[in-house]
Amino acid sequence: MIKDVIRLKWDAGLAHERIAAALGLSKGAVQKYVTLATAAGLDWAAVREWDEARLEAALLPRSAVHSPFVEPDWARVHRELDRKGVTLMLLWQEYVEAHPGRRTWRYTQFCAHYKGFASRLKRSMRQHRRAGEKLFCDFSGPSVRLRDGTRAQIFVAAMGASSYTFACATAAQKLEDWVEGLVRCLAFYGGVPQLIVPDNPRALIADPDRYEPRAGQTVLDLARHYGTSVLPARPGMPKDKAAVESAVQVVGRWILARLRHHDFTTVAEVDAAVAQLLPSLNERAFQKLPGSRASVFADLDRPAMLPLPVVPYELAQFRSVKVHIDYHVEVDHHYYSVPHALVGQALEARVTRRAVEILLRGNRVASHPRSSRRGGYTTLDAHMPAAHRAHKEWSPQRLLHWAQRIGVATSEVVTRQLSQQRHPEHGYRACLGLLGLARRYGNARLEAACEKTLALGSHRYRHVAEVLRNNRDRVTDDAQRDWVSPWHANVRGPGQYQ
Repeated sequence: MIKDVIRLKWDAGLAHERIAAALGLSKGAVQKYVTLATAAGLDWAAVREWDEARLEAALLPRSAVHSPFVEPDWARVHRELDRKGVTLMLLWQEYVEAHPGRRTWRYTQFCAHYKGFASRLKRSMRQHRRAGEKLFCDFSGPSVRLRDGTRAQIFVAAMGASSYTFACATAAQKLEDWVEGLVRCLAFYGGVPQLIVPDNPRALIADPDRYEPRAGQTVLDLARHYGTSVLPARPGMPKDKAAVESAVQVVGRWILARLRHHDFTTVAEVDAAVAQLLPSLNERAFQKLPGSRASVFADLDRPAMLPLPVVPYELAQFRSVKVHIDYHVEVDHHYYSVPHALVGQALEARVTRRAVEILLRGNRVASHPRSSRRGGYTTLDAHMPAAHRAHKEWSPQRLLHWAQRIGVATSEVVTRQLSQQRHPEHGYRACLGLLGLARRYGNARLEAACEKTLALGSHRYRHVAEVLRNNRDRVTDDAQRDWVSPWHANVRGPGQYQ
């Protein structure tokens, strides 16, 4: 978040109020970060390649990450002052009493901060349409009916300075339709504005607050991809997006009205028809001003816009995930590995059509191709503990080569384990157990034990281990044949069995 503040301050040149609204911060927090960066001699060019952790370490002592003072609810203070007998002194006393043991503003500071809050209420701000600064976008109220009874929605965008207009057809007004419209219109303009101003749709805005709206994760991700910011218009304030309101009317009169008698089957057909009519709309000469939307855009907006990234944005959705004991996280019933040191932590998954990225406080810790295999696992060796990596390195082929180097009997036992077990994993584990016996008893004794076990008609790991444990591998066959049971009075002779 600090990096975004620095980018919008020095790269985009936005005022503190606009930065606060765009990022969901207080104006005081923006002022603090800007002051700290200035004192440290840092600007956007210096921190462009830094991550958030490095910025925090450079600017914020651990004790200063959060404001030391409790911020009053200024909206409530303002409302309470309308009550008879209520004064700022009384409200300040209640504010201090409500937060015992915490740092609170002194009375003079309390009054000064409230005065600043009150001075901003109902302030009328003139709209300055700087070249390349703002892109306004919304969906048109009128839609286009299709043969099957459904309707194609019309996404409309317009640049602030030139009113250069873009329109396209989408299937709905969901998040993916908004993202599609924004990606296509930025490609249409061939550049990126400093600020994107949509309406307050639920699909985009997580918290449509009048003063500090908070965009959804996907919207913030799109903004970071293009190096811009998203600041929704205030609810019930059409003047905040007057450019797109006008563009919607123009699209309705000059495009949709011309298509009212057309019979469309698909959204794609509507989209193609809209695209065909767009040039005539933008190249139409202004009535009272020289030029057209297209010419003004080429002269003013286009040169001032930021360059497009090499790759267009791909729709990404964000989900909270937790690292299981096996150092995997679940996304759509498939399991993806992360570094084993993160077991038990809550992370965030960024999911696109082709990839799954796992994020820790915004930093990527793992990336995998997306898989549709339910119940499957995608695991990187680098994420495993050392013991697990060593276990994985012993493939069946490598086990066979190892057994052959020890001897014929060991090779035979390993071959039977890998081919005759009910499930290959059983034989694989048993062979790893034989590997452990070789390390403990040596290769010669393991070979002798395997010979004994095969002679008994078995190839089981536990039988080999039992032979070694009882030292039966050291007893020769001749010694066993020469053995005679000693005479004893209690032993019955052959005459007892007639």
